Amino acid sequence: MRAPGFWWQRPPSAAARMLKPFGALYARVAAARLKAEGVHVPVPVMCVGNPIAGGAGKTPTALALAGLLRRAGRQPVFLTRGYGGTLEGPVRVDRDVHTPAETGDEARLLAAVWPCIVAKDRVAGARLAATTGDVVVMDDGFQNPSLAKDFSLLVIDAVDGVGNGLCIPAGPLRAPLAAQFARADAVVVIGDGEEGMRVAQGSARPVLRARLVAEPGAAARVTGRKVLAFAGIGRPQKFARTLRDIGADIVRMVEFPDHHVLTESEMDDLIADAARRDLLLVTTEKDIARLGGTRLGMVAQTLPVRLVFEEETALAALVSPILR
Repeated sequence: MRAPGFWWQRPPSAAARMLKPFGALYARVAAARLKAEGVHVPVPVMCVGNPIAGGAGKTPTALALAGLLRRAGRQPVFLTRGYGGTLEGPVRVDRDVHTPAETGDEARLLAAVWPCIVAKDRVAGARLAATTGDVVVMDDGFQNPSLAKDFSLLVIDAVDGVGNGLCIPAGPLRAPLAAQFARADAVVVIGDGEEGMRVAQGSARPVLRARLVAEPGAAARVTGRKVLAFAGIGRPQKFARTLRDIGADIVRMVEFPDHHVLTESEMDDLIADAARRDLLLVTTEKDIARLGGTRLGMVAQTLPVRLVFEEETALAALVSPILR
């Protein structure tokens, strides 16, 4: 699904206002679900969520949180629904056995670093994770009430914030913002921008600033080059911003819906256009995970990014009581 453009217009557009009654109904149902008490498992469960539909940086944040836990001597295990994949689970992802079509793209990225469980049933997945490690890190699932969370981070993009501030389908919010903040322990604002900070500062929760940093070697291969960039993520514009920030010259930017699986004709078009105009093909880690051993996957450059907290000690201080 590609998020409608009017979701990000402030103040709300005519289309958003027309859909506002439906958004209000969605908001009441979602707020009620957030109040439900979930099932507890034998190990701490830490959740990285997003108040809106679409990408804000959950997976890089989950990876950064797991890295902090690992440096603290813990054994984190990722838990994800495996969006876009066919596996029901619960199953531990094996990158040598499971295909991207089975696990989804995010699970493959997570499994490249630490053990990752895919499960449509979050409780069953967490129970399996508890047999593998001593702390569960959930990538998404904040609005799912089935599993109790011991610690939750809400991730907000610094530039986009929460769009027009309305609930689906009038806007991007998955539930009323106040109800989501009430269930969160801290808010992570990613990138440079005031809108995200304005939203986060109204949360009455600790606010942590962070930024996405491109892997230096990959960035060096792209800097100063004319590129054809393509991405099927929640907010492809964020990928474009990252490319421009490192000095890439984007001649063509092709945006696909989140988790989109490219057809043969779409891949052929990208390869042919890049060759015709002598452009470097560049995409995201999530997209390359879906491409597998395709010709496009072999010729496209990847720009890996990692999340860096401005004050990681502040996050460590919030997490340590849960671990004790």
